[in-house]
Amino acid sequence: MRRSSFSKIVAVSVLLALSACATAPSHINNVCAVFDQNDGWFDNWQSAAERTEQKYGIPVPVLMATVRKESGFKSNARPPRTKLLGFIPWTHVSSATGYSQALDGTWSQYQSETGNWTARRTRFADAIDFVGWYHSKTADTYGVAHNDTYNLYLAYYLGWTAYGRGNRGDGGVQSYARATDQMARDYAAQMRQCGS
Repeated sequence: MRRSSFSKIVAVSVLLALSACATAPSHINNVCAVFDQNDGWFDNWQSAAERTEQKYGIPVPVLMATVRKESGFKSNARPPRTKLLGFIPWTHVSSATGYSQALDGTWSQYQSETGNWTARRTRFADAIDFVGWYHSKTADTYGVAHNDTYNLYLAYYLGWTAYGRGNRGDGGVQSYARATDQMARDYAAQMRQCGS
């Protein structure tokens, strides 16, 4: 009897933990709330972000602001579809998908260079590791500071080739980068208050 009850409790706990993985946080402008909503045994976002910071030297607020801007913390985020004949939903405008909105080619490069062949763009820990890897390579290649969210995001959005040629995007792209920089500053201030 006792064993049966324990098994049911474990099964229900596992199901709840797994179902939480697929749900985007509801308060995405508050990093403390984002972490609180994703602090399970199997999928602890704060631990994943902190591991990535330790591995690549990119601060947690920069990492989280990038994911916030790219996908709104939605695991299944995709760019819009094109329209065939002006009204029939057709292909997506790019191969970007998941939390990090990584393109197929860049994701393959990440997997090859890190050896993380089982990584999935729809798994937060993998996506945040990708963001850390990408920003770190930008910093190493182009001399961008590890906490320079504005330029890290420009390189992330435009790609290394364009950024390396001096392309800094149009006003809209620069506005995205400024918003991401401000979000990282907000997240940094919020993290000083988390749990207090």
